[in-house]
Amino acid sequence: TMAGFTGGDVYQEEFDPKAFLEYFNFGTNALGDECVIFALKHFCKTFASGSLKGDTLIDIGTGPTIHQLLSACECFENIITSEYVDRNRQELEMWLKKEPGAFDWSPVVKYVCELEGNRDKWAEKEAKLRKAIKQVLKCDVHKSNPVDPVVLPQADCLISVECFEASCADLDAYRAALKNVSSLLKLGGHLVLCGDLGCSFYMVGTKRFSCLVLREEFLREALIAGGFAIVEFAVEGREDKTMTDACDLTEQYFIVALVSPGP
Repeated sequence: TMAGFTGGDVYQEEFDPKAFLEYFNFGTNALGDECVIFALKHFCKTFASGSLKGDTLIDIGTGPTIHQLLSACECFENIITSEYVDRNRQELEMWLKKEPGAFDWSPVVKYVCELEGNRDKWAEKEAKLRKAIKQVLKCDVHKSNPVDPVVLPQADCLISVECFEASCADLDAYRAALKNVSSLLKLGGHLVLCGDLGCSFYMVGTKRFSCLVLREEFLREALIAGGFAIVEFAVEGREDKTMTDACDLTEQYFIVALVSPGP
């Protein structure tokens, strides 16, 4: 039913990380592969450039996934993950602790190592990422301090993949969430956003989750109004035509922005 936007309570009760991770079984899921490869290529290029450096990176809305951190762990020794859904944090902890039943990320890790020029280093990269992830925090982008009650020192870099559009019911809520999250960033720090344009829903197993339909113009305007200078804004059209019943995204975006000093 289209009875309103799927809020946090629905995620907490109904979001199944195992079903969601089917999108990340490399080579078995056309839409998943397309979205993952888009993200991995852009994260690789961005972090390989050397311009995003520092001590601490925060990932907002990590979900049960680690693919978005595989290139970042080459540049940041301290990574803080954050996620609203308890089950997703548990799934992430399973991978961190190498527990039985943890998701096998090795095909994705090998792909990233290939992008970075050393496919044989995948086991080292997994170890490096496990060591870099220092905290797995509860996070709610609708709070003025999203990781409340934890208070974090401001970070050098903040990344978020497909989080705001899944958690914000309208454009005003998106603007507010962006403001909340930007409080976690240092002046001169980078914000890296990756996600979907034109997407109103996505399926996780048999459950349908809402998505806020985003357009490039809105994102540009919201970032600038939120005190960011846009460094990069890449958009790529969807190629997969097979899985439109799983998700209706039309394009993917990848944004690098800088916290700019006020006027």
